[in-house]
Amino acid sequence: MYKTIPEALEFVRAFKPLVVASTYCEIVIAPPFTAIKHVSARLEGSNVEVAAQDVAPEPGPGAFTGEVSASMIKDAGARWTIIGHSERRQYYGETDESVNSKLRAAIGAGLLPIVCVGERLEERDAGRPEQVVESQLGGGMRNLTVSEASRIIIAYEPIWAIGTGRTATPETAQQMHAFIRFRITTMFGESLSEKTRILYGGSVKPDNIAALMNQADIDGALVGGASLEADSFARIVNYKDSR
Repeated sequence: MYKTIPEALEFVRAFKPLVVASTYCEIVIAPPFTAIKHVSARLEGSNVEVAAQDVAPEPGPGAFTGEVSASMIKDAGARWTIIGHSERRQYYGETDESVNSKLRAAIGAGLLPIVCVGERLEERDAGRPEQVVESQLGGGMRNLTVSEASRIIIAYEPIWAIGTGRTATPETAQQMHAFIRFRITTMFGESLSEKTRILYGGSVKPDNIAALMNQADIDGALVGGASLEADSFARIVNYKDSR
């Protein structure tokens, strides 16, 4: 819940030239719903794409006051949507079942979903991180076809490493990423698993992005607070050039 429309457009104005040469990766920003159309228009023709931060589980149209459907998001100019973010799960009752419904709605409208999974501090301390993530993957991606699953990007968010003072090392992150890839293999086959991109989303910053991206199963980053300033986010995108 950051940035008014003018603030979002100012971010885009500053950010776009900083990453214009960054062709080795896909760059996606996720403004609030109110700014999607304006930001998408300003980024048209650039190498930066737009995501929504959430999507309604119902495809619509219908009497679902306050919800924003996948087709509305696409109409506003976004190509992607985040689903099941840890804050949606923690504060707004997101469940694996609602993640599954939102996934189907997003895929049905032609959006590309970024699906978040991750364990809380008490779950890690109880020795259950893999069990929690396995349940989230199984419930969120339940009954999807291989073709549908091929459109999904997974983002691992170790909730225990966000604002708690605890740190997830690149090696710790890699262990869970490898487990996620293994579970995708058992669910959808090795071919899809090898192609599935798994992002890391635990307090990614300019000073730790290189070490994270050196891990075998970390394919990208879901960036939170460090993406709010154009220079900071651009340094993460351009980490290869700064080494």
